[in-house]
Amino acid sequence: MGSMSTQPAFLFDLDGVIVDTAKYHFWAWKRLAEGLGIGFDEEQNEQLKGVSRVESLNRILKWGDKTLCPDEFAEALDRKNRDYLSYVEQMQPDEILPGVSEFLSQCRALGIPVALGSASKNAPLILDRLGLRAQFDAVVDGNSTQRSKPDPEVFLLGARALGVAPDRCVVFEDAQAGIEAAHRAGMKAVGVGHASELSEAEVRIPGFLDLLPTALLERLS
Repeated sequence: MGSMSTQPAFLFDLDGVIVDTAKYHFWAWKRLAEGLGIGFDEEQNEQLKGVSRVESLNRILKWGDKTLCPDEFAEALDRKNRDYLSYVEQMQPDEILPGVSEFLSQCRALGIPVALGSASKNAPLILDRLGLRAQFDAVVDGNSTQRSKPDPEVFLLGARALGVAPDRCVVFEDAQAGIEAAHRAGMKAVGVGHASELSEAEVRIPGFLDLLPTALLERLS
């Protein structure tokens, strides 16, 4: 093992931090549910956050008091994913959350290595659609991870890909499970957004607009 760099590195979650793809999941689930004759609204969608695809469909069927045979169940999951991907494939760079592109450019100018750590198998496609792929030194996604957050695997793999010790890494997350994963990896966490469950993060930010990497590192030290 070569010597680890002691300079800081930033690891970013994708959904809700760099781009908001949650709405595409909502649209795709809504379309599927309504196709099955089951009503589906924002409130129910909230109950699917961080829940696996299989479990999400189970919950929707339960709400609608419906059952599907295994073949229909598999087909429904496949249809939901195809719908979701059709939305993702139409994404434009203007969907990057405010201030993110500037923040990533400043990281590059300062020589701060950055990696993406996302459970999504679609992360590379999304980064390409947003024109952000070149901003990341490493991408760790659902294709290279076995365990989902709060397991720290995705962030530990990100640190290894950057060649930076975990205790020098700062993770940007919008979800409790992600903040827990960062802490289990021995990293500091920045909570992005207004959600009350981000209280365990070392620093909380509403978003990246007008945020300077240097100022953030000062708040963390």
